[in-house]
Amino acid sequence: KMVDPTLAEMGKNLNEAMKMLEDNQRKLEEENEKKYARKDIPGPLQGSGQDMVSILQLVQNLMHGEEEEETSQTYRLQNVGEQGHMALLGHSLAAYISVLDRERLRKLTTRILSDTTLWLCRLFRYENGSAYYHEDDREGLLKICRLVIHTCYEDYTIEGFNVLYSKQPVIYISSAARTGLGQALCNQLGLPLSCMCHVPCNTMFGSQHQMNFRMLSIFTLCAFFQFRRNNPLLLVANAGTPGAGHTDKLGRLKELCEQYNMWLHVEGVNLATLALGYVSSSVLAATKCDSMTLTLGSWLGLPAVPAVTLYRHEDPSLSLAAGLTSSQPVEKLRALPLWLSLQYLGHDGIVERIKHASQLSQRLLENLKNLDFIKTSVEDELSSPVVVFKFVQEYSNRDQTSHAAQASTIQHPIISNERHVYDTFNQWLGEQLAQLVPASGVDVVELEDEGTCVRFSPLMTSAVLGTEIQDIDQLVDCLKMKIPVLTSTLQLREEFEQEVRRTAGLLYIEDLSWPGLGVVRYNYHSDGKNDDKQEKELEKINTELLKKLNELESDLTFSLGPEFGGQKNCVYIGMVTEDLDVSELVETIAATGREIEENSRVLENMTEVVRKGIQEAQLQLQKANEERLLEEGLLRQIPVVGSVLNWFSPFQASPKGRTFNLTAGSLESTESMYISKAQGTGTTPPPTPTSSLTKQRLPGQKVFKRSLRSSDALSETSSVSHCDDLEKTDHRAPALSPGQEQGPLETQKLEEQKEVAKATTDTEATPSDQLPRDCTEAEEQGSQR
Repeated sequence: KMVDPTLAEMGKNLNEAMKMLEDNQRKLEEENEKKYARKDIPGPLQGSGQDMVSILQLVQNLMHGEEEEETSQTYRLQNVGEQGHMALLGHSLAAYISVLDRERLRKLTTRILSDTTLWLCRLFRYENGSAYYHEDDREGLLKICRLVIHTCYEDYTIEGFNVLYSKQPVIYISSAARTGLGQALCNQLGLPLSCMCHVPCNTMFGSQHQMNFRMLSIFTLCAFFQFRRNNPLLLVANAGTPGAGHTDKLGRLKELCEQYNMWLHVEGVNLATLALGYVSSSVLAATKCDSMTLTLGSWLGLPAVPAVTLYRHEDPSLSLAAGLTSSQPVEKLRALPLWLSLQYLGHDGIVERIKHASQLSQRLLENLKNLDFIKTSVEDELSSPVVVFKFVQEYSNRDQTSHAAQASTIQHPIISNERHVYDTFNQWLGEQLAQLVPASGVDVVELEDEGTCVRFSPLMTSAVLGTEIQDIDQLVDCLKMKIPVLTSTLQLREEFEQEVRRTAGLLYIEDLSWPGLGVVRYNYHSDGKNDDKQEKELEKINTELLKKLNELESDLTFSLGPEFGGQKNCVYIGMVTEDLDVSELVETIAATGREIEENSRVLENMTEVVRKGIQEAQLQLQKANEERLLEEGLLRQIPVVGSVLNWFSPFQASPKGRTFNLTAGSLESTESMYISKAQGTGTTPPPTPTSSLTKQRLPGQKVFKRSLRSSDALSETSSVSHCDDLEKTDHRAPALSPGQEQGPLETQKLEEQKEVAKATTDTEATPSDQLPRDCTEAEEQGSQR
């Protein structure tokens, strides 16, 4: 078949451009040139022009340059695939087709529009419908509102807002709808916000994300009885709420709309399942609504394709007045990218993509049922395109008796502080999962009743990200690794708070928005200093404390907290594991803070002593100089006479300098130095105190970890072989402080000592009196540890 050379060249150029933009491998020479390029600064337009390769190279640098400079990583464009290339080709073809003569353009656009509308209506079971293609997904609902206004107010075209003023229209929207949808409609329609009625969701029965049908009936009945003032106009329902993905009771809502002559518009991600062979009854009722909005771009992974609003209306003149149809052929070319993409995918390809997304959600839901401390919120366990789950410590899936009654909502009695903590931890969990498995497309969502949850909506992300079954399995594995960390951190938070409050010098800071063990601040003893100086000292000590803690070999994360909204001069401790020794951690923080404070005080005192010593030395040197002048006499001070007098009668004067002893903090004469030609040693400085923060631990064991060593580690088979190791460990083991109380760990050590002594007594193969003395002592000291 013959192909238009222009179309063939256009497709070839598009393929070359996409390959060039997707190829993110740069040569060294190009990177060096880019370092000095002023790409962020607008420059003049070149008079000679540039070729396509140079322009595309500039576009590539603008898309990837900043990201590579900041993170030094390699990024690629989203893999749109061949069907995405068809959608991009549609935009190029639309520009080319627009230059055709008017008659050919009219025939071509009519064919494209009629084909696309027919395919979509059959694919999503919407009979006898018309289609409106728009870029903004809210624009379709806006045009539908204009259509309903023109239909209900016959004189609206002539009288305008005067007709609306006499009978104010009322638009009903669910409280679970998209944020700002009602206000956007009122702004575009020129209506007051009083025209928008937000219908609450269920509170006791049914899903907490479905529109409360009883409340809607009451609102509509009140507006109907006030027909002279209000006019119920339109109801916006959800087939998949933006947050949890639940579907309203569309069948009953349609009956209510027919009773009060209202228009029913449906939108949501669950409308995509209408293309499948099995459709739930709640979603299938959407085929009877008056209009629906479809977002095929995210469902099928098609870039830059318009959203589609399908509607039924008999009067084409009102549709034209509302802007749903256009007499301009160029406006109809919006459907061209979608027309090309749908033909490329075919009916089976479209159904397969939507079916694959549904299988991903079912795979994740089945795995979540077997996990403890994870609670899900799904509308239908058999076919739920959206899975919402959260971490709850009080909940265990193994104790669940009925999923059908409990799966629609997440309810657990917790106080406000505990809910805030759970919201923080689930926020951290969602961010960690999204970072570890980016192909999964999970995100964090805020729900009114459940709080912060993790959401998996494959219909919105899988086609774009290329999510596969192995990505879901990897997501579940990462979730299994994070659950023990979450449970351990929650269990140890209270113990950490109590330990900090009992420790002198530490202040516990309650920050419910921090996902970790807690926040602590070392209290600085001001000694009567002003607030500014005390604040600087506090910042200095806590900053140095954070640096010291990060230098320790531990698995904990110490930081200054979040960049915005965190407390100042604090140490934030991240997530922990179950083997954390909280008492050792708190003791180490307190001891390190005291050591830093003492060093700061010594340095401050030394500075003051040195300053006073310098002043005293200056005074003494000035006094010694005056005494020298009196001894030499006045004649020796005259320049010429003094030289002659000194030549005939030299004056012997011993040098009297001053030296400052930092240890004693006193001034001393330098006469002894000049006599002995060596400086006196003076008082020997005391040894630098060493911190005794590190307790005895096993080889390879990191700090802040509880020892898992049992009492039988020093049995008859291991006592001799580990003799040398115990001797080496004894040299590193610090002694207990005098004021340290005997806690549970010391009691356990005494019990271990008794057991080891008994095991040594019962041993016949190696009597205790035949063992070397040093090994016996090492065993006794090891049992005490």
